Amino acid sequence: MATDSVTTTAAEGAPDPAAPTRPTAPTGSDQAVAEQICTVLDGAWGDLRRRIRSDLQPSWVLGEPGGTVEEQRDRVLRQLQVLADHGYGRIGFPTSYGGELDYGASCVAFEMQAFGDLSLLVKLGVQFGLFGGAVSRLGTDRHHAAYLEDIMTGRLLGSFAMTEVGHGSNVQRIETTATYDARTGELVVHSPTPSSVKTYIGNAARDARMAVVFAQLITDAGPHGVHAVLVPVRDEQGGPLPGVVTGDNGYKAGLPGVDNGTFAFDQVRVPRENLLNAFGDIDEDGHYHSAIESENARFFTMLGTLVRGRVCVGGGAGSAAKKALAIAIRYGSQRRQFEAPGEEQEVVVLDYLAHQRKLLPRLAKSYALGLAQNQVTERLQELHGEGASGTTKDQEAQRELETRVAGLKAVTTWHALDTIQASREACGGAGYIAENQLGQMRADVDVFTTFEGDNTVLLQLVAKGLLTEYKELWGDLDGAALVGMVSKQVAEGVVERTTGRAGVQKLLDLAKGRDDESALDDRGWQLSMFEQRADHLLETVGKRLRRATKENAFELFNAAQDHVLLAARAHIDRIVLEAFAEAVEAMPQGSARELLDRVCSLYALSSIEEDKGWFIEHGRIGTARSRAVTAQVNQLCRDLRPHALTLVDAMGVPESLITAPIAALPDAPGGA
Repeated sequence: MATDSVTTTAAEGAPDPAAPTRPTAPTGSDQAVAEQICTVLDGAWGDLRRRIRSDLQPSWVLGEPGGTVEEQRDRVLRQLQVLADHGYGRIGFPTSYGGELDYGASCVAFEMQAFGDLSLLVKLGVQFGLFGGAVSRLGTDRHHAAYLEDIMTGRLLGSFAMTEVGHGSNVQRIETTATYDARTGELVVHSPTPSSVKTYIGNAARDARMAVVFAQLITDAGPHGVHAVLVPVRDEQGGPLPGVVTGDNGYKAGLPGVDNGTFAFDQVRVPRENLLNAFGDIDEDGHYHSAIESENARFFTMLGTLVRGRVCVGGGAGSAAKKALAIAIRYGSQRRQFEAPGEEQEVVVLDYLAHQRKLLPRLAKSYALGLAQNQVTERLQELHGEGASGTTKDQEAQRELETRVAGLKAVTTWHALDTIQASREACGGAGYIAENQLGQMRADVDVFTTFEGDNTVLLQLVAKGLLTEYKELWGDLDGAALVGMVSKQVAEGVVERTTGRAGVQKLLDLAKGRDDESALDDRGWQLSMFEQRADHLLETVGKRLRRATKENAFELFNAAQDHVLLAARAHIDRIVLEAFAEAVEAMPQGSARELLDRVCSLYALSSIEEDKGWFIEHGRIGTARSRAVTAQVNQLCRDLRPHALTLVDAMGVPESLITAPIAALPDAPGGA
């Protein structure tokens, strides 16, 4: 196998022989443009991103190809401790207990750490995000005082034991029980069935000493729904404690450094005080108390406090996609294949239109998703940071945030998987060599589509979250009542509008007519296309469901799932384009804005092209306009080609972490 072969042929979009020679690295003026765009992409936590870029050492966060699973696990554990020793475990925890910075900063740190080894990233997420986050957000002062310092410093390693063999996404139906024994004042944690075994749990196979265990809480008064309990699982020597049965999930498709495993509990007793009691507690007399009377409302309020996990998973996947693009575009700017007619030297593969189309629209989408990620992170900080009010208005905003985060996580993780694969292919055989990192990255990011909720299930949540007046879970209604409520609201046009901010609305108001020859370049027209698709899809979902009766509700809804999922994706696409448009509008006039504006157009038009069947079928564009969209995407790729390395630099991937040999530029240290 030729290790650096590519599939491009001379006939595939051959470049113009008269085209100017491309620079191998950005010039000084290009670098200034890259820095301006990077500032926009960095968003509200730019100072933290810049600090991490200069602070992170490759030995702290990068892995080496090869090695046994145990060697990888040992290395990841050592690196976690190094980062904890440098204070990274403190980011986002309450400052009153030694935490640093704010809640949103923890998401930004996670994004930046995702430019390193993804096994380490997941290990960090389990320890500080899931385990530590659950203690922080679901616990109260008694838990914070007892555990947070040891969690932040890595002295107490833990697990987040939610998923079971029989229940993953449907957390409300997990089978593990935590039964209060009034005689002893203890909770008895038990796995009553084989399907109640906790599985795929990070840190469970080897390193966790304690677990946050999600279980059905039961007192003498009856069941109270899912709650979280702190359960010690190993002694100081690493052996399982009495009644705790641990297992190892073994080899996985990726993430070799993460010790995923299983927990089963046989009548394990823990003190009553181990109940994480922010939303429900048992008093000394054995009585259950909660400020939230509804079990469903309590459950989803509890899960809502953990929304940061989805924000982080989406952001981490987005960073992996950016790093893959940085490797592939740098390689494509040097690798030559086939000479053009009349030329002796072979052509740089990134000069081929086919190669540009493979990478540059995905680059544009990475920009777009990153800007949308910034918006949800800022909103997370507003609603969950210290001092958040928790008013009714904030509760409505919380539901909107959960909808956006669910959809953005799904779209971004799918994008990452697609982009890393495309980047690997763009590097030919060289992309398959372990030292160039793309193969391991592709294997590692695969499961991000499942982490923190299966993507398909999350898009169903997005579709549900688009409706107003119906704010309770689907499970609160039987099938017919659910479908009837959904269809009634959508058909009547009672659709929650999360758009319409002043800058975007102005662009929509100024949108050129559908037949205007220059409309393809018009941001208002682009926004209008995304808006029309999202609104139409949601309205027609309602019309399809309007025929539901008690007898056929499930079948009808099941038959409409493709439509429901498409409506959800269209809504998220619309939000993403709006975030990009707002970022461009906020920039001062100049070269950086002009370049970012073209990247935004490439994202918008390549998205329309990808779904042009829908736009043609529904009369939004004609066949001539469809061909014009494709021609414009081609032109934008050609226009952006000279700026490709500038746009890579603008993504802000730490230079010290781009260690793939094929990504070294000729004038960079270690370059050819």
